[in-house]
Amino acid sequence: MYRKLDSQKIVETTQALRERIQSRFPDAGLSRVCGELEVIARANTERARRLALPNWRLRGALAAVLALGALLLALVGRAIATSETTHDLFGRLQGLEAVVNITVLIGAAVVFLITLESRAKRTRALADLHELRSIVHVIDMHQLTKDPTVSIGEPLATPVSPARRFSSFELSRYLDYCSEMLSLTAKVAALYAQSSTDPVVIDAVNDLERLTTNLRQGIWQKITLIRDVPSPVRGG
Repeated sequence: MYRKLDSQKIVETTQALRERIQSRFPDAGLSRVCGELEVIARANTERARRLALPNWRLRGALAAVLALGALLLALVGRAIATSETTHDLFGRLQGLEAVVNITVLIGAAVVFLITLESRAKRTRALADLHELRSIVHVIDMHQLTKDPTVSIGEPLATPVSPARRFSSFELSRYLDYCSEMLSLTAKVAALYAQSSTDPVVIDAVNDLERLTTNLRQGIWQKITLIRDVPSPVRGG
């Protein structure tokens, strides 16, 4: 029960985070980004589930190819076995050549159909993971200008400096929300590793997890700078 990620719990946690952001920062675009992450989490939950399901159409085609190959081999084998005279030696050799050709063709068709299913699933999974990678960079852009040194010391703003309207506490909460969103994005990606044994998909998931981990470390370095700043506001 507790050995696999629960996709529904991930969706519920993302929804709760969106509501928390909306309540704390109603005018910030971060809540809308989290809303997009919630939509992606809901969609990818179903996509990852389908990834683990067999493609019965391709497997039916595979069974048909195997049945056809077995039938052809049986017919050729029967024709060879019923040859009784010695002058049929050349015909038998041709029959053996036909057996080899049929076996090679059937084997190639089987390999193609087997790899076609895995390649189709891989293509879909990588496209979904690319979407998650994109929203990771969107989240990173929202925390990029949140400079903790401004809330700690006296701001030395220039005419083109970004607006600094958050208190130390609010800035800490904003950065923490960004960190949580990155973590949830990695968990959505992990659903694909949980549903697939394809090494390419698993490597893509691991790469995305490393990316979110590195970004979260940078965010927590910012949070550390303002951790001891006193604030009268409390809450989550």
